[in-house]
Amino acid sequence: MGKSCRVSRLCIFFVVLALVSVATIVTLWIIALTGGDDGDDVTAPWDSYRLPTDLVPDSYNITLWPRLSPDPNTGLYIFTGRSTVKFECVNETDLILIHSNKLNYTKLDNTHITRLDASGGGSAPTIKSCWLQPKTQYLVIQLNSKLTRGQNYQMYTEFTGELADDLSGFYRSEYEEDGVRKIVATSQMHPTHARKTFPCFDEPAIKAVFYITLIHPPGTVALSNGMETEIVNITVDEVAVTKTKFEPTKKMSTYLLAIVISDYTNVSTTQGDTLIRIWARRMAIEQRQGDYALRVTGPVLDFFQSYYNISYPLSKSDQIALPDFYFGAMENWGLVTYRETHLLYDPLTSSSRNKETTATIIAHELAHMWFGNLVTLRWWNEVWLNEGFASYVSYLGADHAEPAWNVKDLIVLDDIHRVFAVDALTSSHPLSSKEDSINLPEQITEQFDAISYSKGAAVLRMLSDFLSETVFVQGLSSYLNHFAYSNTVGDDLWRHLQMAVKANNISLPHPVYDIMNHWVLQMGFPVVTIDTTTGKVSQKHFLLDPESNVTVQSPYNYEWLIPVRWMKSGEVQIDIWWLMEKEAVNLEMRSAGLWVLANINVTGYYRVNYDLGNWERLLTQLNADHQVIPLINRAQLVDDAFNLARAQLVSTTLALRTTSYLSVETQYMPWQSALDNLHYYYLMLDRTEVYQPMQDYMKKLVTPLFLYFKNMTSDWTRVPDGHTDQYNQVNAIRMACRTGVTECQNLTNTWFKQWMTRPQHNMIHPNLRSAVYCSAIAAGDETEWEFGWSQFKNATVASEASKLMSALACTNKTQLLERYLSYTINSTMIRKQDATSVITSVASNRVGQNLAWDFVREQWEYMYTQYGVGSFSFASMISGVTARFSTPTELQQLEEFVEEHKAAGFGSATLAVDQALERTRANIKWLQKNKQEVLDWFKSQTGYQTR
Repeated sequence: MGKSCRVSRLCIFFVVLALVSVATIVTLWIIALTGGDDGDDVTAPWDSYRLPTDLVPDSYNITLWPRLSPDPNTGLYIFTGRSTVKFECVNETDLILIHSNKLNYTKLDNTHITRLDASGGGSAPTIKSCWLQPKTQYLVIQLNSKLTRGQNYQMYTEFTGELADDLSGFYRSEYEEDGVRKIVATSQMHPTHARKTFPCFDEPAIKAVFYITLIHPPGTVALSNGMETEIVNITVDEVAVTKTKFEPTKKMSTYLLAIVISDYTNVSTTQGDTLIRIWARRMAIEQRQGDYALRVTGPVLDFFQSYYNISYPLSKSDQIALPDFYFGAMENWGLVTYRETHLLYDPLTSSSRNKETTATIIAHELAHMWFGNLVTLRWWNEVWLNEGFASYVSYLGADHAEPAWNVKDLIVLDDIHRVFAVDALTSSHPLSSKEDSINLPEQITEQFDAISYSKGAAVLRMLSDFLSETVFVQGLSSYLNHFAYSNTVGDDLWRHLQMAVKANNISLPHPVYDIMNHWVLQMGFPVVTIDTTTGKVSQKHFLLDPESNVTVQSPYNYEWLIPVRWMKSGEVQIDIWWLMEKEAVNLEMRSAGLWVLANINVTGYYRVNYDLGNWERLLTQLNADHQVIPLINRAQLVDDAFNLARAQLVSTTLALRTTSYLSVETQYMPWQSALDNLHYYYLMLDRTEVYQPMQDYMKKLVTPLFLYFKNMTSDWTRVPDGHTDQYNQVNAIRMACRTGVTECQNLTNTWFKQWMTRPQHNMIHPNLRSAVYCSAIAAGDETEWEFGWSQFKNATVASEASKLMSALACTNKTQLLERYLSYTINSTMIRKQDATSVITSVASNRVGQNLAWDFVREQWEYMYTQYGVGSFSFASMISGVTARFSTPTELQQLEEFVEEHKAAGFGSATLAVDQALERTRANIKWLQKNKQEVLDWFKSQTGYQTR
């Protein structure tokens, strides 16, 4: 009895427990389906920022009709559209989640805002309810029964969106031509803005084919990824319009879709079976500003077809220059969009720097046609592989198109040295992140930074060097062929490169994935220290501030597998030596009175330090015959020494001594390296008593270079032949004028005044205009500034406008700088895309620093709403206005600013704010420690007497 009684009670207990469990499950499911009272319940599928994997789209059929004049009732520019997405159900579900942002939907048949049908005559579940989930940017469709696994469906919607001027999704760009205001409807879907144009599964791994139809005003041209297949004039709602249909795209990600409607024209050619067209404003094409891009595109496409060993996959390659565009360019498959300054080149007004920019950016974007578009990374946590790769091979593509430039070497200055400065901070981050750590749109945008582009390029260049280019390209081609029209993760590339290593019997100390993961999965980079008295070689995580606290854990304890190329007193050692632990000994690196130099041509992503005796021998060699040391390594020695000094690993005096030999150096790379590093000294010291002695030293250093170019150019009457000589001529004029070389100042003032006298006849050579405009406006008054402003507003060439826009920030007149800053919040004066650039330029002027910082604080709320989401420039503005911060007062102001706005957050500038705080603290320490030593050294070099 007793036993059976106990069993009964136990049974009752489990029955009750089961009933409670079922009730709980039912309750939770009801909450999940309804979204709960407050809609914030994390159990609901629509509260996740990642799509479920139940549905796989096959194609989108989209018709869009942008109105290029404002709605008479609302004053808004709008577009209307309809979309049918065909998808397969791969897991049974009664929920459809599809991305949608800022779209208004039309009720169909007076019931729901979507219509669902089954393909092939089957029946589809009926719709229970539909709603928009703005936070996670979904259109949610709840069904009365489940979709069938393996069945194909199609979902139809009609919608309206605003054709705003916000530079994202489907947006409006405006310009003036012949006194007429013109509208362009254009797009920027990347990274998460396709959902602002039509409902879509807006993740890079969810590829589909796109059938696009555009309705547009007669006389305008419609462009998209595919070739136009049908153009007809029709009437819609009693409005005469043109309808353009396009061939279906290849299977691709949503972020690569592009749509442009304009009254542009083009220049064209064919390369094999590929039609190449350059599109721009009619006046720009008439002035032949598209000719250079047309000439360079064919050779670049040819190079990449050969490099990847895969034909260009599309029938045409359109490239278009837009008046308003946030990013430098965007690799939409078959229709690449650019800022005007990056695609157009005017031989009469553009500089050789503009020409190089055009060639390298075209190469960067066309590299993506295969790496990124044909084969796409699965998620945004590995953006670096896409952008770093395109950045690296852009130098190879441009070098093929313009072999006389030696442009491949410039990656050291423009990418490696640039990113070292960011990656030496504790607020840096690894190249790859965990997939689940990058979910929000602003987190995705934040991945597109200098680390992804420039460090990515640097480590891939290092990889290509130690594998050999032949093996690297073989593995790359295998990877692209294997994964064409699909998605990958970074490990897939390492696996295919390892297959190439094995096929070629290449000897590596570790597999490719193991070597590369050391560089990809931990932030920062090492400094390799060589003691030439003993041959001991060691590595250590390099930090600009040695006292900073690294809180980010590393899976490899901040140790790297390091390929070391090196030379001894001019003799290059053939084999790479690998440093694979904290410390090792290489007896061959003992000097025996000779100098040792490591990281030849900076193929490795690391800095190098030496014992003091070796540093002295290297300095002696520089001063005796600097050309014995390779050109790139002369730039490296300067850059390494200055940064090692900031990290307190060598003395500041030693770093400054690396510049002494520059009085006999005429090459661009070492000079640019020195100027880049002395720029930091100007930032820290140009508001202190060190400023004048530093100016006197720089004047003494640059005068021989100024005279060298005066002689080379026959008193400034011709252009140097060499590409980098043209760059260094600009350095010579800019620095000579800035440091007070009277002959230089007279020269630039005369040239500028001659132009003011005859505004239609600017005789200043395009290469020199940036330096001349800045020098003359700095030396001038309101008259010069107003002339510069009028020329800027009337400029018809974007690169010329860009030079003037920067130069206007050079004035020393506070009132003019304040006026210029005020223009940045008036888009009729300064375009939105340029506003943060102007603010940063004013901040770079020692007179404008405080004005710009005050302006940013006063206008923060406005600027954050205008530029905070999806813009690179917002982060660079924070970096720019805080670059000089080096006092406790400035740190306090920055901390108060951060505290005041931390509730709203900093969007795409979050990392930049952290880096600004860290940099400011490091600057304060550096100034306290080094100011007197620097002052004493500059005085000793110039015989400076207090005036």
